[in-house]
Parts: sequence; C-alpha cells; structure tokens
Amino acid sequence: MTPGRISRRVVVDRIAWVEATLDDIRSLPLDDDQTFFADRRNIWTAESCLRRGLEALLDIGRHILTRGFGLGVSEYKEIAQRLQEHSVLQDEEADLLRILAGYRNRLVHFYHEVSQEELYRICAHQLGDLEQILSAYRRWLREHPDMIDEAL
Repeated sequence: MTPGRISRRVVVDRIAWVEATLDDIRSLPLDDDQTFFADRRNIWTAESCLRRGLEALLDIGRHILTRGFGLGVSEYKEIAQRLQEHSVLQDEEADLLRILAGYRNRLVHFYHEVSQEELYRICAHQLGDLEQILSAYRRWLREHPDMIDEAL
C-alpha cells in the first residue's frame, strides 16, 4: 500500500461514534448494580455500545495505519503494535489498546463467557480507558496536521 493522507472525515466520524457509545453507556444506571441488573435491556445496551465503541476506536487506528503509513493490518491487536512502532501511541497506550482489542475479541467470539457482573464493572469503572486512547489519537493528529486530508 502507498501511504496517503488520513481522512479527517473518517476520523471525526469514528471519534463521534466512540463518544456517542460512551454517552449511551453512561446514561445507564451505573451507580448501583442492583438497579442496572433490574432491567435486562441495560445489559444488552451496555454490551452493544461497548463493543461498537471498541470497534470504532480500533477502526481509527486502522485508518491511521492504512492511510497515513500504507500499512494493512489483519488483527485488532496488531493495530496497537503498529501504532506504537510508528509513535502514534506511547508504550503504555499501546499496551492498553492491545488489552481493549482483546476484550473486543472476547465480546464478539467468547460473548458467552462475559458475565453480566464483568460487563457492569467495566462500564461503571473503566470507560476512561477508551477515552485515554481517543486522547492519544487526538494528540497525535494535532501534532501531524500535514498527514491529514481536510476534505469533507
């Protein structure tokens, strides 16, 4: 692949997608697990929004690699490694994205092993992990305006 320019439209769209899923999760009754579990729709909403948010977060990384560096990646965990190699993510951020990629894979392929309690804990206490990666992407994009295609 030949490197090109990263589409601002694609990145802004995916960032908005992640933010919307986080907002939807935060609108759930996360202050109390009993209230959360009282309505099973909360579980399905949390799972779907978390999975979609993770996928959008990983899609941003894949887009940066594909368009900005001409690198195709086939596995989600590889996105973190390649972003680290190209200094898009710092070591700690890449480690976190690898964990998030693994969790996305678990939600998709081993969904039957993800307990309701685990899902609640993640949604109630760990959404900041997704925001940390979004922040890292934003930082890198601000530092590399020459790699951005501003066309909408």
